[in-house]
Order: sequence, then structure tokens, then C-alpha cells
Amino acid sequence: MAPRSSALRKSPAKSKSAAKPASKAKPASKTKTSAKTAAPKIGKLPEWNLADLYPAIDAPEVARDLDRLDADCASFEAAYKGKIAEEVARPNGGAWLAEAVKSYEAIDDLAGRLASFAGLAHAGNTVDPAISKFYGDVSERITAASTHLLFFALELNRVDDAVIETAMEIPALGHYRPWIEDLRKDKPYQLEDRIEQLFHEKSQTTYGAWNRQFDQTISALRFKVGGKELAIEPTLTLLQDRAPEKRKAAAQALAKTFKANERTFALITNTLAKDKEISDRWRGFQDIADSRHLNNRVEREVVDALVASVRAAYPRLSHRYYKMKARWFKKKSLPFWDRNAPLPFAAKSQIGWGDAKTTILKAYGDFSPQMASIAEQFFTDRWIDAPVRPGKAPGAFSHPTTPSAHPYVLMNYQGKPRDVMTLAHELGHGVHQVLAARQGALMAPTPLTLAETASVFGEMLTFKRLLAQTRNAKERQALLAGKVEDMINTVVRQIAFYSFERAVHTERRNGELTAQRIGEIWLSVQSESLGPAIEIKPGYETYWMYIPHFIHSPFYVYAYAFGDCLVNSLYAVYENASEGFADRYLAMLSAGGTKHYSELLQPFGLDAKDPKFWDGGLSVIENLIAELEAMG
Repeated sequence: MAPRSSALRKSPAKSKSAAKPASKAKPASKTKTSAKTAAPKIGKLPEWNLADLYPAIDAPEVARDLDRLDADCASFEAAYKGKIAEEVARPNGGAWLAEAVKSYEAIDDLAGRLASFAGLAHAGNTVDPAISKFYGDVSERITAASTHLLFFALELNRVDDAVIETAMEIPALGHYRPWIEDLRKDKPYQLEDRIEQLFHEKSQTTYGAWNRQFDQTISALRFKVGGKELAIEPTLTLLQDRAPEKRKAAAQALAKTFKANERTFALITNTLAKDKEISDRWRGFQDIADSRHLNNRVEREVVDALVASVRAAYPRLSHRYYKMKARWFKKKSLPFWDRNAPLPFAAKSQIGWGDAKTTILKAYGDFSPQMASIAEQFFTDRWIDAPVRPGKAPGAFSHPTTPSAHPYVLMNYQGKPRDVMTLAHELGHGVHQVLAARQGALMAPTPLTLAETASVFGEMLTFKRLLAQTRNAKERQALLAGKVEDMINTVVRQIAFYSFERAVHTERRNGELTAQRIGEIWLSVQSESLGPAIEIKPGYETYWMYIPHFIHSPFYVYAYAFGDCLVNSLYAVYENASEGFADRYLAMLSAGGTKHYSELLQPFGLDAKDPKFWDGGLSVIENLIAELEAMG
């Protein structure tokens, strides 16, 4: 089984919004991809400079590095395959293995650079045939080359524990102890070498192919709203429009197009659920989410406790808030398309890109000048792609790429208050990824639970700054309500997503699910989480189709709730004892994947295994709702 930290498996840290300058470099493709100038109120939006990875998709440097990857992988196999156990047991075994791991890490970094460039170019324009071909070709080349590396983790995990411990006494190998220990956690689920090779090679025509099919299908969909054909991102944005008729029209357009494509999305969902079931069964995972828990380095019982706490809190959180929101709209209940409607007393102006940048950098700077300095690089060095474009991937993410380069952030910025919070969220990821890069390609990647902690903390800093700047009670009320909605979307909605996934994957073991049946499961979990104040009207049964997390990263979603509740507790520590907190926090981020989350939380006096821990994080949301109720 490939190690969790392999760059060959690296994917963007996705945003919950999926519902949500140097001289100009050459574009990633010679195909025209530049966006139209943004609306004047928003200002000119940056497009990322992928030349820091490679000048263009047809650049000779790409072909050179692909050939180099082929050669390096073959040479690595020739040098080390079949020798690990014997050589590590020798007196100088630690030094020998340290050199092997160092070589493996260098290959991982190179593969990460190639994979990241291809993936980012594709995310920027998923419908360009030249880019799609490039993305597919690079993925195939990397998969083929990395087949030569599969033996390394497998053989390493067969070495006796005592022998490995002795070898790691040598500092050169001891440096890689976190990675080696992390790798050995996968040992019980590792298969025979040829089966591992088959799984690896077939991923291009199974999991990888269906993921690509989803991305290209969702980006190509068009939704007819008011006589205009819109892509998915601007259509979803209309659900936050001030005009109720636009929200309704967008919701109906989404439902109509999704319905017309339900067989495709049902096939993708069924196929990937079955693909996962086959893999889990062969590897011996007991629960449908255990592979994700292992990947996240979090215990099943901790996740179960989180889920139970959130579900028990639905009436105190989402049900209670949406009842209040309906009252603000002078209604007993709201149709589902009004769930994220702007509040009647909220500010109507768009937030320009420059203002968003200033707000976030000042919020980060007040906490830590170092944090702000890192975040500023994303703006000055064009590490952000912000405009909405036809064919561009929806939502937002921060991609760590590889330690020898730097992260990139994708946005679909349209000047909404939520866009500012999404930008703060992704820059939280970005700062984390920059700080963790010093751990190297094998130990920089962080489990999703802690990755989302960094992003949500960035959001919290920005929110607190905005709250301090409010000039009257109505501004404060609007900002608090917006934060509560974001928290509900992060905690309640994501746990409902997790419940939906569990139900779909469980039932899939007994046979295929029709689109109708998947829709029934979706409505069931949504009704439970949203409560009676949200009317589930016809059409909403298809809305499971556009959530990319279900496709790209099954069971990923609970990481958001984990991160949000953790940040609520973490921020309370900061407010009560801010002295030295920033240094401890940045040290936590800089650790990357070298420490378990429980060890990283010890300096803050937090223990996620405590059953009461999650209730404490949820009480922060509950208290904000209570404050809103008191405001009328």
C-alpha cells in the first residue's frame, strides 16, 4: 500500500465552498484561457503563474522531467529491490537505508511537481482538449513510472520491528522516523506485491478515470437561468442573490440539469463506491470509513464521538438557527433555495479584491507578522487564480504541490462576504503548507483533520477582525449570522454529508443504487440536519450530484467538522492565554506530518479523545446563536 504522504497521491486541500506580480508568464497552455476583466467593483483578479512549476504544457522541461522520472524510478528499483531486509540488518544498515529513503524522497518531489502542474492546469480549464490530454498523459506516465517504487514500502514493512528500531538509531535514518512509523501503520492492510502493482496500475482506468469523468462532466454542464446559459459556479452563487426570484430560478435550473444527467452521476457514484468496497475488502478494512480514518491518522471512536455529538446538537444548532432566519424573512419556514439567502439587514455592497486582501492580511498580521508575510506572497507572486471562467473547476482549494516549489490557491471570487472567508480559509491552508514544506516531500503532508484546523483558524482570525470593525448593531448582527451560517455549513452540513456517504456506501454493498434511491437517502439526511424550518421542495433530491468530495475523497467531509470544533477550542485558549500562543501555533503547523494530532494539541491543553471535547466546540456555535436571538 502506497504511503499516505506520497506526492503521487497528493490532492488539493478542498474547500467546503464546493457548494462553494512578476512579469506575465506564459499560460499553462497555448490555448487561450485568460478570464474577462472582473466587474469594476471587485477589481482586477489575479490568475496564477504556473511557470514556477513549468513554463507550459508543451515545454521541453516537462518532457525532460518525465524521462528523468522514468529513469530514476527504474534505477531505484534496480538498486534496492529485494535487498531491503538483508541490508538493513547489517551493521551499517541504518546509513544504507537513509540513502535509499533520501533517493525515494527526491523522486517523490519530482513526481509531485509533474503531477501538481498537470492537475492545476486541468483545474484551470477542465474542458480544453489539449490540457485534458496532457493531464491524462502525465497521470499515466507517473503511474507507470511509480510502479517501480511499489516494492519499497512493501519490503520496508516486512522488516522486523527490532531491526528497524536499531537502524533508526543512526541520525540520518532517525530523521525519517515519523515517516517510517507512519508507513508501518499501513502494514496490516498491505497486500502481496503483484496485487499491489495491479491495484496501482488499474487506478488509471478505475478510480482515476471516473474522477476525471466527474470533473469534466460537472464543468461542462450548463444551467439556463433567465435566458442565460451559466456554468455551475455562477449558478450556485445565485443561491446567495438578494433577489428571491433569482434564487428560485437558479435552484430550479440546477435541479433540471442535474435530473437530465442523473444516470451519469448515479453510474459514477455506484462505480466508485464499488471500487472502494473491492479495495477495502481485499485489504481487510472492517468499516467503510476505516481507510479514511487510517489516512487521517485519527481513531474511529474519536470520529464516531464527533458525529454523535453533532447529530445530537442538530436541534440546538441548525434547527434553531433556521427557525430564526425564517422569522427574519417574516416566514414560518424557508424553501431550500433560501437557506443561504442574504439576510434582510446584511450589507448589499460587493467586497473588492483589494479590500479582501487587506482585511485578511491585517487579521493574519495582528496574530503573527510571519503568518501575514507568508500569506502576502500568494498575492505578490501570483500563487492565486481568482476569476470565474467557463470550464474552470468549481469551488476552491489550496494545493501544496511539492516542497521544492510552493502552494497554489484556486478561487472563484465574486465579491460575496463568503468569498472573503473562503479566501481566508484557503490561505490558512497555504500558510500551513509553506511552513510544513521544510519537513520534505515525505513528511510535509498533514492529515486532513489538522489541515482543516489551519484553514478554519485563518477564517476565525478574519472573522474576529471584521467583528471588531463593525460600526453598529445591525452590522454586528449580520456578521454574526454569516459566521453562524458558515459554521453550520462546516459542521452540521459536513456531518450530514458524512452520514449520507455512510448510507450510500453501506447500501451499495447489496447492489447498485438508482438515482432515485440515492436521492431518497440525500433527502433523509438533509431533513434530519436542516430541520422543519427548511422546506425540502421537489428538485432538491438531485443536489447530491455536484459535491466533489463524494467523488474525489470519500469520507473526507468530517475533517471540516473536526477542524471547526477544534479551532473553537483552540481559539478559546488563545483568547484566555495569548502569550506565546502564536509561536506554539506556528510550531504546530511547521510540524507537518511528523506528529500525531494528539501530540500537537498537548501544548494547548486539548484532548480530542475526551467525550466532552466536541460538546465544548459546539457550544461556541450555540452561544453565537443565543446572542443573535437576544438581538431580535
